[in-house]
Amino acid sequence: MAATDFDLFVIGGGSGGVRAARIAAGYGAKVALAEHDRFGGTCVIRGCVPKKLLVYASRFGDEFEDARGFGWTSGPATFDWGKLIANKDREIHRLEGIYEGNLKAKSVETFTMRARLDGPGTVKLADGRRITARIILIATGGAPSRYGDIPGADHIVTSNEIFELPSLPKRIAVCGGGYIAVEFASIFAGLGVETTLIHRRDKVLRGFDEDLRDGLMEALKARGIMLLMNESLVGVAQDVGCFRLALHSGAAIETDLVLSAIGREPATHDLGLETAGVRTGAKGEIIVDSLSQTTAPGIYAVGDVTDRVNLTPVAIREGHAFADTVFGKKTTQVDHSLVPTAVFTTPELATVGLSEEAARELGHELDIYKSRFRPLRNTVSGRNERMLMKLVVDRATERVLGCHVLGPDAAEIVQMAGVALTLGARKADFDATVALHPSAAEELVTMREKWAPA
Repeated sequence: MAATDFDLFVIGGGSGGVRAARIAAGYGAKVALAEHDRFGGTCVIRGCVPKKLLVYASRFGDEFEDARGFGWTSGPATFDWGKLIANKDREIHRLEGIYEGNLKAKSVETFTMRARLDGPGTVKLADGRRITARIILIATGGAPSRYGDIPGADHIVTSNEIFELPSLPKRIAVCGGGYIAVEFASIFAGLGVETTLIHRRDKVLRGFDEDLRDGLMEALKARGIMLLMNESLVGVAQDVGCFRLALHSGAAIETDLVLSAIGREPATHDLGLETAGVRTGAKGEIIVDSLSQTTAPGIYAVGDVTDRVNLTPVAIREGHAFADTVFGKKTTQVDHSLVPTAVFTTPELATVGLSEEAARELGHELDIYKSRFRPLRNTVSGRNERMLMKLVVDRATERVLGCHVLGPDAAEIVQMAGVALTLGARKADFDATVALHPSAAEELVTMREKWAPA
């Protein structure tokens, strides 16, 4: 075999690509990585991390309000959007440096420019250089879907731009019903912005357990968010000091900012995939097998660009498994069937395993356990918001198929529940676990009565 410039060339410096590069280099491979934007990818730069920082900021209003019930008094609170964004930027810059530093520590050569395939085993950089590699990994992630076919679409911002707003709007309209849409609707409402959520379906968060979907919508409404369901945006017109939105129903609303959060698409545009025989699917996603191998020999893909399970920890796991398989000689497949996930609205929502509806569709006879209660803190603060916990159990085997939580610290609770489900825990194992009192999470091990529909 002819000599190549590198053993591995990674296109994309996000979480999956960086992990793959580091692990492969640790196995002794000569590795290069190209990233045309910033190291860390969507999650670090304009996704999970800055989003969670904004979530924290949006919840302090509750903290100040709840404190009164516990005897605290203070003067009127004020909020400085500019200071929050500056502090967010400083933290993102720090994390970006860590990502880049970790690559350097493993002697990974980096190119801060765009790269694309240029035939089998060859990558072409934006400056015209051609580089050969024995193995190429594509980890370019995804990009926000945009409205491209309605009047005034150029007035709409996406999750890429929302983190860089120069000032906080007084009103915002959020279009969409997935993770990003409900999270940003919740963030802006928490910061005192008049918030409207426009979604073309009757409920948000398609694919989640119906009880969680209903519970979240009820909570968002109670927090003052206007939910326009079975509705869609058909036009945006700039007016004096605002935007006028035309809706499918014929209604019109005014707002100061329009955020499109209607989904994300695999970032495969102009990657030169056709030059190397890499096949893509209907959404542009790269088709891969269980070991992340594409249809072209020597070319692999991980993360959101494959449109399997589009979550950062999954991309990291896929990148690690790729490196173990190809360079560590340890064949490793990623199990996508049991992935914990959270939606950082307020209240928070988290889930692992099957929803009740998905389990029934798969033919399981089920026992359902549910608890809906007011957390202890709320009994003193005076907040009426309630918490929901739910276990989906296979009747024949008593195995817990799904765990679903809506309420404070849902993500922290479900992360540990995920360990139990991964180990195949049965309802009896939950029952045999001593409760940690007083805590909300203890409800998961104290639910004894099966729920029956009214």
